[in-house]
Amino acid sequence: MSATPPPTDAPATSATTGDAPAFGWSAYAERVNGRFAMVGFVAILLVEALSGSTFLRWAGFVS
Repeated sequence: MSATPPPTDAPATSATTGDAPAFGWSAYAERVNGRFAMVGFVAILLVEALSGSTFLRWAGFVS
């Protein structure tokens, strides 16, 4: 009877890339951070377009 070696645990990869999620300054973290920044920027543009005033006035930071 031959013994088969135990399977090695490969890190889970992202659904869209082959990168493994990791903490710190990794390419994966930078990509996710950039995507969230783009979503936030588009959200600010939508607030300004729909409200007719600047984001800072809309949020109450300036009067």
